[in-house]
Amino acid sequence: MKKEDIQWDDWHRILIGSAPTSFLLEVLIRTVIMYLVLLVVLRLMGKRMGGQLTISELAVMVTLGAIICVPMQVPDKGIIQGIFVLLCAWAFQRGFNLLGVKSSKMENLIQGKEAVLVKDGVLEVAELEAANISRQQLYGVLRAQNIYNLGEVERVYIEGCGIFSVFKFDAPKPGLSIYPSRDGEALENQNKSDEHFYVCRMCGRTAENEKERHGSCGNCGSKNWEEAIIQ
Repeated sequence: MKKEDIQWDDWHRILIGSAPTSFLLEVLIRTVIMYLVLLVVLRLMGKRMGGQLTISELAVMVTLGAIICVPMQVPDKGIIQGIFVLLCAWAFQRGFNLLGVKSSKMENLIQGKEAVLVKDGVLEVAELEAANISRQQLYGVLRAQNIYNLGEVERVYIEGCGIFSVFKFDAPKPGLSIYPSRDGEALENQNKSDEHFYVCRMCGRTAENEKERHGSCGNCGSKNWEEAIIQ
């Protein structure tokens, strides 16, 4: 479009574009066709596309959005091209899934690997940093499952698709409170451990002796300790 073609009071161009008004009816027809084709392609891609997406599936979904917009709205582009590209995206997605089934290395490369974020009530700090997950994000996930003490948690995994899997101990151990720091009333009402264990405020590791409690945590290096709670 040339500079002289841009007029601030050209409401037809601003609202509808350079195509004639009758093209709106064609846009409606194109949209219906592409929408139906997209539903068929998503159905062919499997039930996973309607659930929590993996990295490769998210890439496909973004690609699908880019594919269908042009044949729906650009008058000099036919919808057959869009349908062909949709089928290519479907073939790529099915092909990557097949590679993942036949090779665990390819599966890890394409889908990503799970990571352990909490082990026996202690945060795996290096894994949190590698997964780019903050402590408060993790604590929010645990609180949503009515967990307010890291001593209740045996394992927390973040799966390759990004969801969290949480496994609790049958009998909770003394551990770090994960109540929000602003909720002072809830913190005061938590029961302290009778054995007066002390845990690291940063990772939940229990101090092994009095000397460590006054020094650095062997897991994360923090020097901040607090008394463990039991529930």
